[in-house]
Amino acid sequence: MNNIAERARRLILLFCLSVTLLASGCSKKDKAQVAGPGLVRPPAPVIAADVEQRDVPVQIRAIGNVEAYQTVQIRSQVNGQIVKILFHEGQDVRADQLLFQLDKRPFQADLDKAIGQLHHDQAQAENSRVEAQRYLGLEKDGVVSHELADQMRMQAKADISAVEADKAAVDAARVQLQYTDIAAPIDSRTGALLINLGNLVKANDTPYLVQLNQITPIYVTFYVPEASLDQVRRYSSSTQLRVLAYPKGEATNPAVGRLTFIDNGVDTTTGTFKVKGTFQNKDRRLWPGEFVDVALELSTQKNAIVIPTKAIQTGQQGDYVYVIRGDSTAEPRLVKTTGTYQNLTLISDGLNPGERVIADGQLRVAPNAKVTVQRTISGSQTSAASTPNPAGGGL
Repeated sequence: MNNIAERARRLILLFCLSVTLLASGCSKKDKAQVAGPGLVRPPAPVIAADVEQRDVPVQIRAIGNVEAYQTVQIRSQVNGQIVKILFHEGQDVRADQLLFQLDKRPFQADLDKAIGQLHHDQAQAENSRVEAQRYLGLEKDGVVSHELADQMRMQAKADISAVEADKAAVDAARVQLQYTDIAAPIDSRTGALLINLGNLVKANDTPYLVQLNQITPIYVTFYVPEASLDQVRRYSSSTQLRVLAYPKGEATNPAVGRLTFIDNGVDTTTGTFKVKGTFQNKDRRLWPGEFVDVALELSTQKNAIVIPTKAIQTGQQGDYVYVIRGDSTAEPRLVKTTGTYQNLTLISDGLNPGERVIADGQLRVAPNAKVTVQRTISGSQTSAASTPNPAGGGL
């Protein structure tokens, strides 16, 4: 029993000693961890950007849809068989250029019949006129009664009316014959051919024969938030505003047009209003149906202070940037922004031209810690490499 009790006491003392040593080791490790980083933190490598002052366009950005300036669906105005197709799909055609020809023979026959009837009735009318003149003389001599002379005069007038009706019938038949030649009403580009040679077509039937789209000039339609309505109306009342359109995948060299339409109401379901820009599109960069990034230029803000948008950080107190001091330390500073232009952000308060801010590498920077500037970029370099942001809203 004594041996068992002695062995139990030794185990208890060994356990207590192990716990004490473990606690002591953890305490020393924690102290080392607290003291270590502050002593060995190296300067963080960053990319800097200059705070610049420049003229910046005041823009509204959106996503636009390209629409044909005019669209015409070609249909036949008479029933007939297609005997000639005088264009190719996707071909540019001029106004009054012949596109289709229908079988003319039935319509030519109708015209000839109407002309024959006209000639017959003209001869009948001439005979009635002569008879009316003869009976007028006989009436004066008392040979025939007034009633019979009146009947001849009325017959002559009726035959003249028949001639006028025949002339109208001839004109109608000639128009029907002209409808067998189907021409383009506008300068345009043809689409897919929906009816082939030899098919019978009906007047105003569906589907149409071919669709024509006028693409020079061309429209770009987009929607602007109703909060910008007064701003757009104010600027557009004094000058014709420029509209820039960037086809997908392009960030520079936009197509330039003019604002030509502001809708007369706001869509209550979306809170936006419709506007259109007209582009001459002589180079045909814009194509009906495609989506483009659009920038509506309202005015130009002179001497605006700008920095790269990626330099802006968001904290609990608002937007801030890291300013690089002369001693290469990073100073966190609150700023006020007023909008964006491409990849630049306009600053209304907090920065001065000539200062430098950290544009990349902020995650490795601690407030007031040392930094190493690997290179410095300018706002022009940033905006040149930027892509229009359709969701950014502009200034």
